[in-house]
Amino acid sequence: MQKPLLAMLIGSAMLTMNAQAADLLQVYQQALANDATYASARAALVAGQERTTQGRSQLLPVIGLGGSSTKTTGDFDTKNPLNPSHSLDSNNNRYALQLTQPLFRWDRWETYQQSKLSQAAAEATFAQAQQDLIVRVSQAYFDVLTAQDALTSIQAQKTATTEQLASAKRNFEVGTQTITDTHEAQAAYDLVVAQEFAAQSDLEVKRAALQQIIGAPAGTLATLRPGVKIAAPEPSAMEPWVSSAEQQNYAVVGAQLNVEIAKREISRNRAGHLPTVDFTASKGRDSTTGVGVNKAGSIGVTWNVPIFTGFAVTSKVRESIALEDKARNDLEATRRAAAQGARTAYLGVNSGLAQVRALEAAEVSSKSALESNKLGYQVGVRINIDVLNAQRQLYSTQRDLSRARYETLMNGLRLKSAAGSLKEADLAPINALLQN
Repeated sequence: MQKPLLAMLIGSAMLTMNAQAADLLQVYQQALANDATYASARAALVAGQERTTQGRSQLLPVIGLGGSSTKTTGDFDTKNPLNPSHSLDSNNNRYALQLTQPLFRWDRWETYQQSKLSQAAAEATFAQAQQDLIVRVSQAYFDVLTAQDALTSIQAQKTATTEQLASAKRNFEVGTQTITDTHEAQAAYDLVVAQEFAAQSDLEVKRAALQQIIGAPAGTLATLRPGVKIAAPEPSAMEPWVSSAEQQNYAVVGAQLNVEIAKREISRNRAGHLPTVDFTASKGRDSTTGVGVNKAGSIGVTWNVPIFTGFAVTSKVRESIALEDKARNDLEATRRAAAQGARTAYLGVNSGLAQVRALEAAEVSSKSALESNKLGYQVGVRINIDVLNAQRQLYSTQRDLSRARYETLMNGLRLKSAAGSLKEADLAPINALLQN
């Protein structure tokens, strides 16, 4: 008796878990743990954080221990008939400990400065990847909800069309309607069946896209509460958003760092004309069989002045100047794209809010029109196709309303992403609009 009870309790628990729909924040947490693109960006960040250490290493002393062990064999002809040859067999062992400390190497100093900029660029790239993940997850989430709403609308329309078709057939049998009404109802039914298949396929595609991000099949998702109110962007003017995008957008920050790296590259290549100075110190031991042991140490400064390098340095400087010009133009293009993205998202939010208000009013009007057509059909002043058209108009309005709400929310996230201020906390207000 205990095993069936245990099975029932487990089954009840599973049903309870399945009944709890996943909301946007929960889906985002899944994406943080499983999205391959985000994991790749995180690994790139870890690799980029090593750049500074590698650059600094070229300014620090290099210490090395080297040595050799050699055995020499041979005979020496003495020209003495009593002792015609003399053995030359010997063993030689030597080792040396050497230290080299750069004193003046301008190219290495610039490389170190570049490494710090490269690490900052890697951090900016990862911050952009974090924002992109928020946008991608939200877009995939709302794409699923949009597809679900479209399918629900079509299924509701199918139900209503089925009822109208049955009513038209009954009325034709009793002679109160013509065959034309039946044919119109049948055509409307056939069309909505085809639309249902397309909507089901689209929903599966959208679920697969979300699964690609979160790494698991998407279960039941929380939906928007009816009649939600979407807040307008703050600040309400466009220019602060555009200004923020031109300065704080992470793609712009990365492009600015690339310009600084390119400027340092010019200086690093020009250092090919400059002298280099190193401090060196060494301590060694050299022992040879039959000769003895030699211990020696040295300390000093070595320097080198380049005189002619076959125009290689001059060519590299010209190349780096051209690449700096390229980096500056890339920065300008990135800044303009960020500003345009902010403008587009800002206008999208405001036009979306206006569309939502208009479609909410249209939904009320469509409901009234449907009720009026139903009443008119019952008293004989409206025909079957009038009711079908009113139903189609209501379901289309409701579908467009939900889509407008989703797109407005997405434009709000895109606006913050363009301005470089999008964070995980920005999902909380949107998540509060959802219901299980």
